[in-house]
Parts: sequence; C-alpha cells; structure tokens
Amino acid sequence: MFNAHMDTVGVDEMPAPFSGHVEGNRLYGRGAYDMKGSLAAAIVALQSLPPLPGDVYLAAVADEEFASLGTEEVLRHFRPDAAIVTEPTGLDLCLAHKGFAWFAITVPGRAAHGSRFDLGIDANLAALPHLQHLAQLDQDLRTRPPHPLLGPPSLHLATIHGGTAWSTYAASCTLQIERRLLPGETAAQALAELGPAARLVFARPPYEASPESALVQLAQRILPAARITGQTPWFDAALYAAAGIETLILGPAGDGAHAAVEWVDLPSVEAAAQAYIHIARDFCQT
Repeated sequence: MFNAHMDTVGVDEMPAPFSGHVEGNRLYGRGAYDMKGSLAAAIVALQSLPPLPGDVYLAAVADEEFASLGTEEVLRHFRPDAAIVTEPTGLDLCLAHKGFAWFAITVPGRAAHGSRFDLGIDANLAALPHLQHLAQLDQDLRTRPPHPLLGPPSLHLATIHGGTAWSTYAASCTLQIERRLLPGETAAQALAELGPAARLVFARPPYEASPESALVQLAQRILPAARITGQTPWFDAALYAAAGIETLILGPAGDGAHAAVEWVDLPSVEAAAQAYIHIARDFCQT
C-alpha cells in the first residue's frame, strides 16, 4: 500500500498558493511538496504497473495534518503486508520519525478586582513553578542520549492562556505543552515527568523501521544512492508500523512544508514514481 495525504495547511502570506507555477525544475504552491508531488508519483506508479501476483493499493487520505483520521479509517479495513508512506524524503529512505504528545496543566486562582489583593489569587503567577519545571525539563531532555537518526527528545510550551482583563485577578491559567517522543518513549512516561498536575490531551507514537527489513533491503537495491535518514515531524508511518505492517517512508525532493514558499522538484517526482513501480513489482513477485 502506498499512502499519501491530500490535506494541506493554511495559505496565509502566500500570494498565489494554488497557481502550480513551474520555474525550472520546480513546481510551486501549497501542497506541492507536502505532499501532492508524492501523491502524483504514486498515482503514476499504479497506472504503470504490469499485472502482478499481489495487490497494490493507494490510500489517498485526509487529516494527516491534525489527527490522521483518514489513515486510521484505512487501517480498519486493510492490512497490507507492507506500506510506503510517500512523504517527501529527497529520495532517501526515512526509517524513523518522532512521536508527539500534547499535555495541559491548568492552575487555579481566584478572580477578584485588581485592587483586592486580599481576595484575589493570581493563577498566572501561581503557574510560575510549573514554568520553571518545564524549562528545567527541556534542558534535561536535550542532554539525554540522542537517537542516531533523530537527535534528543524535546518539549516546548506552545500556549499560555490566563486571565480576562487588566483589572482582574486571573481565575485560571492553562499551559499547553508539546513533547516530542523518540522511539522507545511513551506518552505515559512523558506525563510522569511533567508531574501530577499535567493531563494528556492527545498523542501519537514514534516510528522506527529496521534497516534489515525486507522492504528496506529491497528499496536499497533499487535506490543504491539513497541514504538512511530520520525526520523529526510526525507522519502516518507510525500508524502502519503500530499495526504490525512493514513500513518505509520514501518520497521526492523539495522544500517549504508549512512555509510561505513551497515547491517540489519535478525530476525527483518522476524518479519517485519509478522507484515505487520497481519496489511494488519486486515485492509482489517475491
């Protein structure tokens, strides 16, 4: 099964996000790199395959940029022997990516007029010990042994919501935290490090494939110049791997995912299509 997501992020500050303007070998526009170029390559590959003793599917899914509801639904109905998630990799073989977990800490206070310090409890100031703990934990995470392809784990304080008006003591303050997980780490472990005040909102696991797997070995034979790499963003590959499916991330080159200028390299799209054809053909025949 080839997997490519059809959804994209927003187009703010992009003057012509859907023009498909071609300049040299580059096609510009929102989603060109992330990841319509990959989807195009997968479609061409399926159209070009000869009859095979195995089945080849393309899952063109929605919602990868948020909760991956599309791939979750696919996996309720299909369990392929192997999957290629066609996220752009510059034609390298991506064998690992980080997971993530979203946490919230809500600190209570007591609303009161800003002149009544005797009645009010400032939730924003009461959150300070949590902020100090997060800062220290982030420092500690970065000193841990790094993953050979992904580096160290990390966290960041994404948002702070507290208070309603200048002259009112904040009745509550909520911290929203994202923790990026390495293979071998779990959201439960990360929650324990944050302390009892934290609650888990949403999480996705990390992904790691063995370089000795049959799918990876086959891809290396077909793309001998490809490097073994890891990527820090989260992909749907983790859902395939968690379902026990041999998984590889392989796609074309380009730049500008989630950025104001996004482009895909057209020759690499063609090269990705050829790689998909050869991998699917050889895998199904063996």
